[in-house]
Amino acid sequence: MTWVWALLALLAGAALAVQAGVNAQLRQQLGHPTTAALANTLVAAVTLVATMALLRPSLPDTRAIGGASWWQWTGGVLGGLYLLVIIVLAYRLGAATLLALVISGQVLAAVALDHFGLLGFAHHPVSVPRVAGAALLVAGVVLIRLF
Repeated sequence: MTWVWALLALLAGAALAVQAGVNAQLRQQLGHPTTAALANTLVAAVTLVATMALLRPSLPDTRAIGGASWWQWTGGVLGGLYLLVIIVLAYRLGAATLLALVISGQVLAAVALDHFGLLGFAHHPVSVPRVAGAALLVAGVVLIRLF
């Protein structure tokens, strides 16, 4: 892994923390978490359309779209639910606890996905170091929440 990719991943993680606060503020302004989530999603869609106009990627043909399995479309559902949960929990848990729990959930799911080689991920069996790393993240949640 090059340092550029690692830096980009760190910036993406930092953006999630900022996004949680920004979206919670938008909820305060708009009055309801689903309204804030919809507004966020609309702005994201406009951003992606503008990016596509700039980069001009080729569009998939209708066979590719129609050939996708139903579960391949659930990423949007999961993203929308994630956004809504983050908006609802941001001020209840605080940024550090919220993101520590989110990251712990991500790592626990990622270890399972890697272990079974699901969704196209390379097979990486569960090992003592992987379990220890996940356990340390969970322990970090406890420490962040207690102090």
